[in-house]
Amino acid sequence: MRFLRNVLATLVGLFLFFGILFFGLILISAAMGSSSEKITVKDSSVINLDLSGVKYDYAGKFNYKDFGFSDAGKDGVFDVIAAIEYAKTDDRIKGISILNDDSQLGIVQKREIRKKLEEFKKSGKFVLAYANTYSQGEYYLNSVADTVYINPVGSLDFKGLSTEILYLKGLQDKTGVQMEVMRHGKYKSAVEPYLQDKMSDANREQTTVFLKSIWETIVGDIATSRKVSVDSLNAIANNLEARTPSRALKVGLVDKIAYEDEYHAAIKKALKIEGTKDYNTIDILDYTKDVIAKSEANSASDQIAVIYAQGQILNGEGSVSYIGEGSINRALKKAREDDEVKAVVLRVNSPGGSALTSELIWREIELTKKVKPVIVSMGDLAASGGYYIACNADRIFADPSTITGSIGVFGMVPNFKSLATKYGVNAEQVKTHDNAANYSPFRDVDPAFKMVVTEGIEDIYTTFVQRVADGRKLTVAQVDEIAQGRVWTGKDAIKNKLVDELGGLDAAIAYAAKKVEIDNYKVVKFPEYKMKFEDLLRNYLGSSMIKTEEQLIKEKIGEANYEMMERLNYFNNMKGVQAIMPFELNIE
Repeated sequence: MRFLRNVLATLVGLFLFFGILFFGLILISAAMGSSSEKITVKDSSVINLDLSGVKYDYAGKFNYKDFGFSDAGKDGVFDVIAAIEYAKTDDRIKGISILNDDSQLGIVQKREIRKKLEEFKKSGKFVLAYANTYSQGEYYLNSVADTVYINPVGSLDFKGLSTEILYLKGLQDKTGVQMEVMRHGKYKSAVEPYLQDKMSDANREQTTVFLKSIWETIVGDIATSRKVSVDSLNAIANNLEARTPSRALKVGLVDKIAYEDEYHAAIKKALKIEGTKDYNTIDILDYTKDVIAKSEANSASDQIAVIYAQGQILNGEGSVSYIGEGSINRALKKAREDDEVKAVVLRVNSPGGSALTSELIWREIELTKKVKPVIVSMGDLAASGGYYIACNADRIFADPSTITGSIGVFGMVPNFKSLATKYGVNAEQVKTHDNAANYSPFRDVDPAFKMVVTEGIEDIYTTFVQRVADGRKLTVAQVDEIAQGRVWTGKDAIKNKLVDELGGLDAAIAYAAKKVEIDNYKVVKFPEYKMKFEDLLRNYLGSSMIKTEEQLIKEKIGEANYEMMERLNYFNNMKGVQAIMPFELNIE
């Protein structure tokens, strides 16, 4: 019987081995085929600027070590920006159409694209926009167009900015699940929803200030594009004077009320195409693939490395959606040791996270600075831990709407004592020393435990403030005055000396090149992420065949319930002291 079991186990093992090998070869072939896919751009083409498939600044490079090959994404924000830059002088491209776009990009990401569209228009080519309905964020991007169209029965959302924060103290009281919080910083309100049932004055103050600052940037850009005064735009927003197509036309936020076929007819007229013949189009992500293939042919020997740190700061390898010390520090070390790389630009788009990981990355930046300049470019967010990893750079660039600062830390653990007691659960401990037992979520918090954790938080806050003081050449007292977890926009952060200059990634790269005195250079992107077999399956088979845990849960309980569950579990999954944004920011 044992012999038969061994034979069967061997056969099953061989079957699985050859099955996975065969499957892997198919996937590799598919990956290689997609990377060499030929994109054809026809003459007199119009780019369709569909940004619905664009999410991150950096689409990532992936090393599938199990199969010995690498792949690179080409759908990042800065891939799109590079494509628009190339299109300015591409004789095949006559204009750009923004048609019913619906993206999930942040305000700073949209602003970077918007600025590039402004440059594109100066080349003499057109930018046109059409939508059935305009959300406020999409209108901000679309308002850059030469002509803005809207459907006759559409709508336009233009009302100012707001954000909503869920306060969960009442829910905790009812369920018996409490969050034990230790923090430093009067503005460190990441944990506030677990402690209070309404917003604190400090949190309301900082939220109001940065929302107004971001709105000033948005409305200023729209005023320039639409030739409508800022005062008029504020009145339009306050009184909802653009809520219908006719009202939007009257106040100057759109140029034409038309159906989509009339919009396409206008493009044909601009291209001088007569009759029923369609005009040539190419989607922006297809055009991006074509452009990247050409840009990678740059033979310049001098290089500037752009290292993208995007997402929450956790521990481990990292990926396009979160920052880990593995991939970031490996990229910094590689750039530092490569003689062809003359300077490093760190693009930060992060709300922060693990204080330990932030410190590990900070240290690697310190080592890199001793060899070559490190310049920081801030995206939508460079707050708390995101600021920690930026503060020691040689120079810091931020967008006026960047959310930054939030210099403060906290620790939090869940406590189920009330819930456990309710159901007759009692936890007893036996220990040899006073502090031998770990924290138990089923017992009241030991004052000694709370004292030790609070002491650790104070130590990390002191270190954080010192890092900022050293990096920004300020005194500890000066940093503490503007710290305390307070959030600032890029525009206000300049006044506080937390950043040096307003500008995007292009400005940071140009500054880096000037600092090392090079004119002809190639931009190389990092990091490269080490991927596993299951990641390869998910990337190339798609979510319809291999679903993540998140997708399966969403299907089971619904999107809204999933978001509520995530909010409740958000801090439960954090390890160690956190340097993270004061709250989950969702600006509408």
